[in-house]
Amino acid sequence: MEKAVVCVSGGMDSLCALATAIGDKEVTLLHVNYTQRTELREHEAFRAVGRWYNIPEDRMVVVETNIFKIIGKSCLTDPSIKVPEDELAMSVVPISYVPFRNGNILSMATALAEAIEAKTIYTGFVEVDSSGYPDCTEEFKNKFIEVIKLGTRLSTNIDIVTPCIFMTKLDITRFAIALEAPVHLSWSCYQSSDKACGKCDSCILRIRGFMQAGYIDPIPYAINIDWKHCKRYQAKEFICGKVTK
Repeated sequence: MEKAVVCVSGGMDSLCALATAIGDKEVTLLHVNYTQRTELREHEAFRAVGRWYNIPEDRMVVVETNIFKIIGKSCLTDPSIKVPEDELAMSVVPISYVPFRNGNILSMATALAEAIEAKTIYTGFVEVDSSGYPDCTEEFKNKFIEVIKLGTRLSTNIDIVTPCIFMTKLDITRFAIALEAPVHLSWSCYQSSDKACGKCDSCILRIRGFMQAGYIDPIPYAINIDWKHCKRYQAKEFICGKVTK
């Protein structure tokens, strides 16, 4: 089976990328702890997802870096900067953007892929329904593939696959349902680790996606959400019902 590296943050988008690769590839997971506010919770989600898919420990790679804390300039890595409660309508790049984070993570994934002779890197990049991050676009991905070709051995041929790149959060929620991905194990909130705040951009997008799909999000929220028109999970309909696994 062909090898692949999957960048898994612990969120829904990268979870869908992993669920796409499972079965077709021998996957090695890459997770980066970069001193973000919800670092421990995201790492917990990463571990839980890896266990769900029975990924061996030696193929669950975790990298620790404090470079983004040193750089700062993002509310995700600088505790003195407040996480805004709705920047989705803004045309500027939001303060939740971590400077060139995905470029750094793709560099790590490329090094790992070349070392283990993997042919593919999967990521959860989303361009259409995102916060406007410049390092989540199709153009960025394609240019990075060119960089990989220039910066690796001639025998190396690594592609980057982004299954969710042109999806809205509604599409991603439906995609997760179709893939039977364990979204109850994922975590998306930018600022809370106990209960999702429900107010940051990431929470707003996630709630909107589930509501539009007609399902109740199985993770806990700190705010009251009117799910009255949404269905609860049933194991026969959605793998999130399998909470005993």
